[in-house]
Amino acid sequence: MKLKEQMPELNGATKWLNGKVSTSELIGEKPTLIHFWSVSCHLCKEAMPNINKFRDDYKDTLNVLAVHMPLSEDDLDLEEIKAAAAEHGITQPIFVDSEHTLTDAFKNQYVPAYYVFDKEGRLRHFQAGGSGLKMLEKRLNRVLGEMSKTK
Repeated sequence: MKLKEQMPELNGATKWLNGKVSTSELIGEKPTLIHFWSVSCHLCKEAMPNINKFRDDYKDTLNVLAVHMPLSEDDLDLEEIKAAAAEHGITQPIFVDSEHTLTDAFKNQYVPAYYVFDKEGRLRHFQAGGSGLKMLEKRLNRVLGEMSKTK
């Protein structure tokens, strides 16, 4: 995805865990962080406490959505996905993307990958890889700061 592009529709989930959300529910009120992860991704698991902290610290001003993107056939086991989500405290909605429908809509090739959308649903920041979570927080704060100025 390119910056300023509109958030794709959240269609094609193999399964939703922890509740289901639609694109229209994520747009309008507050910015959204969508993070792609996989049960076989070590960097994803290392970053999860930081993502959970963003989710908890900004619960009133930020939507957080997890997308499980399988990297291999081994990553398709729903019970394993549920167990990893429980182990790593992922309580936000999880879009299980076993057929790569949303992954393709985002043109995403990486896990972990982070997409920050403003409250109008436009992509404002993209980041991939396990490092740079300080930069992600900085970008989140910028988008959240813009939101408080428009109230």
